Amino acid sequence: MDKATLRTTVWDDLESSGAARFPFPPHGRIPNFADATAAAERLAATPEWAAADAVKANPDAPQLPVRRRALREGKTVYMAVPRLRDEECFYELDPARIDDDDLDSAPTVSHVETYADKVGPDALPPIDLVVSGSVAVSEAGARVGKGEGFSDLEYAVLRGLGAVSAETTVATTVHERQVRDDLPEPDAHDVPMDLVVTPERLVRTETPYPRPEGIDWDALPDERLDEMPVLRRLHDASDESGE
Repeated sequence: MDKATLRTTVWDDLESSGAARFPFPPHGRIPNFADATAAAERLAATPEWAAADAVKANPDAPQLPVRRRALREGKTVYMAVPRLRDEECFYELDPARIDDDDLDSAPTVSHVETYADKVGPDALPPIDLVVSGSVAVSEAGARVGKGEGFSDLEYAVLRGLGAVSAETTVATTVHERQVRDDLPEPDAHDVPMDLVVTPERLVRTETPYPRPEGIDWDALPDERLDEMPVLRRLHDASDESGE
């Protein structure tokens, strides 16, 4: 099954089964799902979570319980500015600078700008845990997102700058219906998952798939460079260094 067909199949299934949650419809997005909080709690019970001080998380609704829990436990949360449109393209949410009463609001898309500082990717500390949203994922760690490629691109930027490494744990929280065995082989730019977490179980994938080591400039359309100042800067720097 190709990625486009797989996405539609999963979105349709979540909707028809009643597993999808607001926002509706689940189509065209990282779909929210029933018991997303339980999946976040299961992730929070892992040693990888306990050891993490800095968490890079996607901004989507199903991972909001993850972001809230991270702040409540004193972890600094980083979220990408939509479409990496700014030079300082990450929001930094430091719970030490946020009132306790605001910790639930701070990591929401509608309020993050009120509570976060914007930082460039080269100003990020080493990231201990990356949390990704998924449309579908396999027990071997293959992941399919909503099709725009931003999650993989954000990882590639951080990997190229040394904020994440081959040892950085990458996790996703999903509904059990999103865990499938019919995913296509990942492309070279796709980031595999180490942990797949559902409300019912934790899968340690021991993924056989390699991780991208940085940005594949040859595969990146020129319009992305024009839309994203940080990519243009990094691309120009790579040209100057001859890399």
